[in-house]
Amino acid sequence: MVLAVLADDWQKEELIRKGIPEHCKLMWADSVRALVAIEADVYMDLLFSMDKERTERLGQLPDKAIFINSVTSTTRQTGYRFIRINAWPGMLQRPLLEIAISEPDQEQPVKDVFEALKWKFQLVPDIAGMITPRVLASIINEAWFTLGDGVSSREEIDTAMKLGTNYPIGPFEWCAKIGLERIFELLTELSKEDKRYQPAPALEKEVWH
Repeated sequence: MVLAVLADDWQKEELIRKGIPEHCKLMWADSVRALVAIEADVYMDLLFSMDKERTERLGQLPDKAIFINSVTSTTRQTGYRFIRINAWPGMLQRPLLEIAISEPDQEQPVKDVFEALKWKFQLVPDIAGMITPRVLASIINEAWFTLGDGVSSREEIDTAMKLGTNYPIGPFEWCAKIGLERIFELLTELSKEDKRYQPAPALEKEVWH
C-alpha cells in the first residue's frame, strides 16, 4: 500500500515513530499540488486548512481514501467525502487514533488502511473537536480562566493538575504543545453552539497579544 502524505517535520517524526510496516510505502509531499500528483492508494493532508482551492484539489483525487487533519471543521463543512483524523501535536503518537467519517460506507476503507498499517483507531462523531480535543480545550480554557482570576501561576496550575489528576502534563504544557491558536480556534467554533466553550478573556488576550 502506498500512502501519499503532506506533513510538517513533527508530524513526519510522529508517523515514523508510530511505525510503518515494510509492505507500506510512504511518499512525502511538500505541497497540496505535489500530494495530488502522486499515484497512491491513500492520501493524507495533515496540514489541511479550510481553503476552497485546497479542498477542490483534494476532492478531484481518484476514488481513494483521503484523510485530512481537520479537528475543528467537519466533513459537512468541507463539502467533500473526506475522512477526518485528529493529528494535533502529540495525537498521532496515541495508541488509538480518532477518525470521523462522513458516510457509513467509508468505515470499511478506514479499517482496511489501519489494518495494513497495524494501527488502532476509534470512529468518533463527525463534530467539531471530535472527542479528545474537546476535552483538552475545555481543560485548557478553565486553566486560563483560573490564571486570569489571579488564583495561581501557570507553573502552579500545571503542577496541581499533574499531582491532583495524575495527568502526564499540565494544561499550559498541553497548550504550548498543541498551539494556542488551535485551542482558540476550536473553542471559538464550539462556543457558537454552547457558550460554556467561550474562550477565557486571558486566553483571548494572549492570542491577540
